[in-house]
Amino acid sequence: MGQLSPLDNSLISKYNTRMKTDNVIALVARLRDRAYDFIIRELKHRKITGLVPSHGGIMSNLFKKDRVSMKEIAERIGRDKSTVTALVNKLVDAGFVVKESDPDDKRITYLCLTAKGRSLENDFDKISERLIATAFRGFSQKEKEELVRGVVKMLNNFD
Repeated sequence: MGQLSPLDNSLISKYNTRMKTDNVIALVARLRDRAYDFIIRELKHRKITGLVPSHGGIMSNLFKKDRVSMKEIAERIGRDKSTVTALVNKLVDAGFVVKESDPDDKRITYLCLTAKGRSLENDFDKISERLIATAFRGFSQKEKEELVRGVVKMLNNFD
């Protein structure tokens, strides 16, 4: 872990000398895959089962706010309602989250963490810290800010 494969070194060499930009989407996808693999390893190391990286946005939102509607979660994590429903159902089945209907409007469903779900907050914080530290290893603060600014700009181009 932490060592670059010959393919990675080759990619870095190509990008350092030519700074090609036409493969940026493939690089971002590869980064996402690596981050997901990192999270899966961390969850396994901590013996946390029933979670996958795509649950992270839902859980993180519930750590910050005790009761959140399904609609609000979907908006916050940028996923459609059907995707959120499938992810939430798995969290409910694993005992991390409960659903509550709004007594005044049955169309609204709220999510709340169970004690089991709440108990993972510290692990989530530590995994997030390690993930960010690993991703930004060797970056100056200016490089971090420039990267984030560029990625946000790219994302906004698709809106």
